[in-house]
Amino acid sequence: MLALLPPELLVQVFKSLPSFEAILALRDADVTFARVWELNSRIILTAQADIIRDHDNYIDMDYLVRFAQIHESFRIPELQALADLSGIDVGFADYSQYSPHCVVRLRDRDAARNLISRSILTQGIYELWGTGSTYDELHADTRRRTSNLWQNYQSASFKFEVQAFMATRSLSEQNDLITSFSYLGFKGPIRLRNPEQTFCVFEDWDWGGSAPKKIYFGRFVGGSSRSILDTYTLKKRKYLSTTSMDSELALITANLTHAAPGRLFHDPFVGTGSFLVACAHFGACTMGSDIDGRAVRGKNGRNIFTNFGQYDLVGGYLDMFVADLTHPPLRRSRFLDGIICDPPYGVREGLKVLGSRDGGSKEVKYIDGEPAHLQAHYLPPKKPYGFEAMLNDILDFAAETLVESGRLSLWMPTANDEGAGDLEIPRHACLEMTSVCVQAFNKWSRRLLTYQKLRGDDVKDQSHQRISQSSNSVAASTTANELNAFRKRYFEGFRGPPQQVD
Repeated sequence: MLALLPPELLVQVFKSLPSFEAILALRDADVTFARVWELNSRIILTAQADIIRDHDNYIDMDYLVRFAQIHESFRIPELQALADLSGIDVGFADYSQYSPHCVVRLRDRDAARNLISRSILTQGIYELWGTGSTYDELHADTRRRTSNLWQNYQSASFKFEVQAFMATRSLSEQNDLITSFSYLGFKGPIRLRNPEQTFCVFEDWDWGGSAPKKIYFGRFVGGSSRSILDTYTLKKRKYLSTTSMDSELALITANLTHAAPGRLFHDPFVGTGSFLVACAHFGACTMGSDIDGRAVRGKNGRNIFTNFGQYDLVGGYLDMFVADLTHPPLRRSRFLDGIICDPPYGVREGLKVLGSRDGGSKEVKYIDGEPAHLQAHYLPPKKPYGFEAMLNDILDFAAETLVESGRLSLWMPTANDEGAGDLEIPRHACLEMTSVCVQAFNKWSRRLLTYQKLRGDDVKDQSHQRISQSSNSVAASTTANELNAFRKRYFEGFRGPPQQVD
């Protein structure tokens, strides 16, 4: 229809559009350059004719993500979670956990910037201009891919960087490599600080290799949030304990759980609030609980609220309260957007929940005429609690309180040997697992499990695979080892095959 409009009306239509949107509209309308030229250059177009003829190749470009070489199993899940959060379609074209380079396919530069703007495990994203196993291949691919883009940067200030992974390049070698790109014809000033454009050569080497096995060349598009790690490091935190979660992993977990403005997050094992601080950084409103009132109340005038104040995040602090997972003072309805937690593993001491061992009620005791359970320093009775039962209860709690598409992220331990199956990954009919990430230690590891609440129509009964122990059987055993197979194997040094816990 647009192709049938008179030139003066076309002018009014396209003047209201950004140049690139105008190009797409022209292409879809099958308006030729000759027709546009009739408008006496009253519309300024910023792309070449081949972009209009084949705009899909321009929009769906390859981008190079430069990862930090740490927490390898977390990197792709974090990017995918951020893509889902922002509604970005991302394709992973080339990736290995042994390399910090990942080629992705994205719709445009804005999508690339948005994708990694809050990422913790990336360092930057680059428009991929060329790739090859040798520099001859790299230069040929750069000419093939981007020769039509060079003129856009002819007068811009710029700088070149060379980054070699698993190798080192001397300054003279770097200068030679940079000079080999002189055919780009850039005439702008070179600025090492704050240039308008940054171009980078990435080399991927094998350890001890004589030449890089893969080379990438790209233009910097956007940076990540990795620089905030220094701000949130535990070394500077005012209130913490020996079990406070590492700030980097807390921020990654918040990304996987989709913490964002306008969302309500809860940590039922809040401790010193590391997860909730991370969620508040990304704009979420947070609340937490813990069976240990000492952690919630704090000490020496410092508590969880102190940490929120330290980072100017008090707007994300809703409240903290003392409760255990099996007796939360929360209404059982769908009101939480996210649940994020690192439950106790029961290694240092056996797990406990509120209640008596025999399950019966107790006679009310009075102290100075006042019921003991209403006094400030009252310690309620506790009974042994199984780790598997706790995992089941966490999933049940999430299924009851998460909104549709809300997320649950929880950490759980496992052994590294063949006996790792003694603690199965818990599943629930109402929750779909989206990722499993692993942080390995010496003889054991811990997994970060992330689930998403299904819509009612998507619930599948066959996915409801409960792990061995029910919370109704917490009084069946009396020792911590009998209730926690991982704890037993931990103190045995993970020697021998795991024994089945009845």
